[in-house]
Amino acid sequence: MAVIAMSALVAGCSATVEKSEGARTQRQPVVEVKQGRKPKVGTETVKAKAPKPQASKPTPQEKLLASVRGGSYLDYPQAQAFIAEMKGEGFEEAYLKQVLTEAKRQTSILKAISRPAERRLTWGGYRKIFIEPKRIKQGVKFWQENRDVLAKAEQEYGVPAEIIVAIIGVETRYGRITGSYRVVDALATLGFDYPRRSKFFLGQLKEYLRLVREEQLDFTSLKGSYAGAMGYGQFIPSSYRNFAIDFDKDGKRDIWNNKTDAIGSVANYFAEHKWKPGEPVISAVSFNKAVDESWYSVGRKGLIPKNTLAEWIARGVEPQLALSPQDKAILMRLEIDDDKQYWLGLHNFYVITRYNHSKLYAMAVYRLSQQIKEAYLSAGGQG
Repeated sequence: MAVIAMSALVAGCSATVEKSEGARTQRQPVVEVKQGRKPKVGTETVKAKAPKPQASKPTPQEKLLASVRGGSYLDYPQAQAFIAEMKGEGFEEAYLKQVLTEAKRQTSILKAISRPAERRLTWGGYRKIFIEPKRIKQGVKFWQENRDVLAKAEQEYGVPAEIIVAIIGVETRYGRITGSYRVVDALATLGFDYPRRSKFFLGQLKEYLRLVREEQLDFTSLKGSYAGAMGYGQFIPSSYRNFAIDFDKDGKRDIWNNKTDAIGSVANYFAEHKWKPGEPVISAVSFNKAVDESWYSVGRKGLIPKNTLAEWIARGVEPQLALSPQDKAILMRLEIDDDKQYWLGLHNFYVITRYNHSKLYAMAVYRLSQQIKEAYLSAGGQG
C-alpha cells in the first residue's frame, strides 16, 4: 500500500511540473551579468559551472579488497607463525609451504562476506526462504529413502528423525547444494585476507590440515561453502573432527557422499550438545502483565536460557504448555508481516542454536521439522 501511495505522489508531482512548463510558451528574458557592468535584461543564458563531484566514501567491501596484499599466502607475515605451529604437530615444512602456495585467493568470497545485508530479515521473511512446499516435499522423500538409518540414529542418539532431516534440508536442501569452493581456498582466503575473523579461519585451516591427515585425504580435493563448511550437514573442520562419525562402520567418516554417515553425524552433534529426548522445543505464551523490553532475547548472548519458568511466570509470562518450573527458557518476539508472535525457547531450542547461532535459524529448523513430520505421516510413514 505504501509503495502505491508513493508512486501516485511522484506521478502527481511530475504532472504538475509538465503543466507548469507547458504554460511557458514564450521565451522569458533572463538576466545577463558581465564583469564591470550593471546587469541588464537580455536573452542569453549564463551557464553555471557544474559543481565538482565529491568523492564517495569507500564501502566496507571496497576497503577490504583494497587491503588485500596479493601474491602467494606463503609470503604473508602470518605464514611463518602458521608453519612453525603446524611443524610442532609433525607436519613437514615442505608440505605446509605447498598448502600455502596452492591455496588460491577467492575474491568472490571476500565480496560475499563483506557485503552489507540489504535488509534485516524478520521471521516472516526468513520463514519464506526455508519453510516452503518444495523443501517439505523433498524432506519427506529424503526421510522415506533413509527411513532405517534415521530410525537407528533416533534410537541411538535420542534425536528425532524430523530434526535431523530438517537440519540437512535447511543446510544443503538434502545434499543438493553443498558448496563449490575448494575448502583450502575458502579457509586461506578468510584466514589471511579477512582480518575481522582471521584468527577463527586460520584456526579452521589448521583443523582442516589435521582432518585431511587423519582421514588420509588430498587437501585440494574437498569442496564446501565459502566459509569452509562441508557435506550434507555443512560441518566446519573443527565440527567434523569432533562430531562426525562412521555410522555405517565402513572405516571412514564420509559426510560428503555417504548419507548414513551424514545422518549419524548430525544426530551425534545434537547428542553431544545435550539434546533432551522427548522434551519440547518451544512454547507459545501470553501475558497477564506489562512486558519489559529488556526481557526479549537479543543477539548471541540472548540465546542462552538463564531464567526459569517459575521466574517467567512470576513476571506474568504464561506458557501454553505445561512445563517444569525449574526449566530455563528465553523469551522471544518474532515479527511476521504486520503481526508479532511470542514464544519461549526451551533447552532443546538452545541446542539447535548451537548448530547456527540464530533464533531465526533454530525456529526455521523446528517449524520445518514439524511440517515434514506431518507430511511424512500423511504419506503413510511410520512415526
